[in-house]
Amino acid sequence: MYNYILGKIKEQTANYIVVECNNIGYQIYVANPYSFNIDSEYKIYLYEQITEDSHSLFGFKEIVEKEMFLKLISVKGIGPKMALPMLATGSISGIVDAIERENILYLKKFPKIGEKVAKQIILDLKGKINITGVAVDNSYEELIEVLKGLGYKEKDIKEVVGKVDNSLTIENQIKEALKLMLR
Repeated sequence: MYNYILGKIKEQTANYIVVECNNIGYQIYVANPYSFNIDSEYKIYLYEQITEDSHSLFGFKEIVEKEMFLKLISVKGIGPKMALPMLATGSISGIVDAIERENILYLKKFPKIGEKVAKQIILDLKGKINITGVAVDNSYEELIEVLKGLGYKEKDIKEVVGKVDNSLTIENQIKEALKLMLR
């Protein structure tokens, strides 16, 4: 099993990079190939997947990305090619926050993630993600305080807050929460 590779980036495509190490080019699937510079040297943390018909390497700039990737692929129904785009389009702290708050709407925004898979992610990972260096997003604290100030009960607030998309501005979070409260 490979842990990491230290080498120069020689090629980039939409899905992978080629890293040259000791005159061998390794094709490595990464979340965002264009975040690497050609002819620059990088230490890339690796995950190796061996199946009947393929042998693939998946790479990460940071160890926390690899740890999150490993957590995601441990979920039933999620493979490496499904987990990688999640890391490309979402922040690790945002993903962790969505899982902990059971925010299905946030998880469904990722490619190929439907409601069933989003629920499975929450079921399998809630309370089990302890990745060093990742702070959980506390953007809901302000929303909770506003809703308390409007007189809503804490029990009702907790039910609604997890359904609000935390990537919205606080104003839009409040509007969305109020719509959910009125249902």
